[in-house]
Amino acid sequence: MSFTTGAALLDAIVLAVVAREEQGTYGYRITQEVKQVLDISESTLYPVLRRLQKDGLLTTYDAPCNGRNRRYYRATGAGCTQLAQYRAEWAAYTDKINQFLKGEQP
Repeated sequence: MSFTTGAALLDAIVLAVVAREEQGTYGYRITQEVKQVLDISESTLYPVLRRLQKDGLLTTYDAPCNGRNRRYYRATGAGCTQLAQYRAEWAAYTDKINQFLKGEQP
């Protein structure tokens, strides 16, 4: 069985991956890390990165790599705050779902 991944959950996952590295990380690496857990295409993730940047949750900078520029994404202060909120909401949500799945009352 496969569960769908909504936009908010995908935003949270991408923010979590980017926030792991204080100096930021680049798009291809982000997609490879997310793909380890979700069956998702690169064409799905790049719009998420652009939206998070537009919303002020990520910032970008370019750095040379093998004779070309590589775009790095870094979580902003607002992005870290949003990630903390996502984490708290996820913990509460999964606790409730786990209770149902275990046959307990929430």
